[in-house]
Amino acid sequence: MTIHKEGYPTIAWTAIAFGVINLLSFYLLSFDWPVLSALIFIVTLGLLLFIISFFRIPNRQMTYDEHSIVAPCDGKVVAIEEVNADEYFNDRRIQVSIFMSPLNVHVNRHPVTGEAVYSQYHKGKYLVAWHPKSSTENERHTVVYRKNGKEVLTKQIAGALAKRIVNYVSPGQQVKQNDEMGFIKFGSRVDLLLPLDAKIKVKIGDLPRGGVTVVAEW
Repeated sequence: MTIHKEGYPTIAWTAIAFGVINLLSFYLLSFDWPVLSALIFIVTLGLLLFIISFFRIPNRQMTYDEHSIVAPCDGKVVAIEEVNADEYFNDRRIQVSIFMSPLNVHVNRHPVTGEAVYSQYHKGKYLVAWHPKSSTENERHTVVYRKNGKEVLTKQIAGALAKRIVNYVSPGQQVKQNDEMGFIKFGSRVDLLLPLDAKIKVKIGDLPRGGVTVVAEW
């Protein structure tokens, strides 16, 4: 396991806060209120470990398959439905939505190998990530990949706690399946918009793993 580069500043500041709080607790509270001082240590240590865990990148055996669309993130499948595309496409598509809780791995990966033909950031609201309107009203970043004449759209969506979307993709960039697309901090969602003839391989309630689970085939 490694730590994602996006986590270095946050982890550093959290570690500093952990040290300062517990030094003050030791000198001001530990002699008269040792239980309170111990409780402060346990709570702040738990917070520090949670922050470190949030930015983890686990070692995995990735799935590479030119006919497969691989999950761009960890999480839970909360929607599979046919929708009218609201961006880039002008037709109907199958939308697969994956919700990421703060406990999930938050690295986002390219679902296919191909060309990134579109990459666009949108300012927006911070509705809870499972809200139906979060896909169109929340802060988000959309990327469209083209492979052998077919296209798939991914949409990183901020949630109520996610206040920063990071995306590394530029239009015209050639990308490789499962390389890093970006990162979303603290709870979020990723939507996939797939062609109607794509064969969906997941169902609502499934827990895909980014870079491993095949979401669909085309």
